[in-house]
Amino acid sequence: MPIKRQADGIALSVRLTPKASANRIQGLFELPDGARSLKCQVTAVPEAGKANAALIKMLAKAFKCPKTSLNIISGMTDRNKVVTVSGDPVMLERMVRTVLLGAQSGKNSD
Repeated sequence: MPIKRQADGIALSVRLTPKASANRIQGLFELPDGARSLKCQVTAVPEAGKANAALIKMLAKAFKCPKTSLNIISGMTDRNKVVTVSGDPVMLERMVRTVLLGAQSGKNSD
C-alpha cells in the first residue's frame, strides 16, 4: 500500500502523469523495486509547478480535505512524489482506500 501513517497524518507515494486527457486517480502503480504508488493523472503541464498544484487540488477534492492539509515533501520535479496529508491518520487511510476502490471501478475522473 502506498500509505505510511505518521503522528499527524499520512505520507502517500504518488506516481504523477502530467498532460493527460483528464484529471483522475487511476489506482495503484508498482515501481521497479516492488513498492506501490497511487497512480494519478492531471491535465496540467509540468511547468512552474502547475502539475503539482493540479495534483494537490485533485487529491484534496478526492480526500475531502482542504488543499492546505496536503504538501509535496519530495519529488517536486519528478514523476514519483511523496505527499503528506495532515489529519487523523486512521480516517485518512480509510479515505485513500475508498478512493482506490472508486478508481478500480472507474469513478474517479474529474
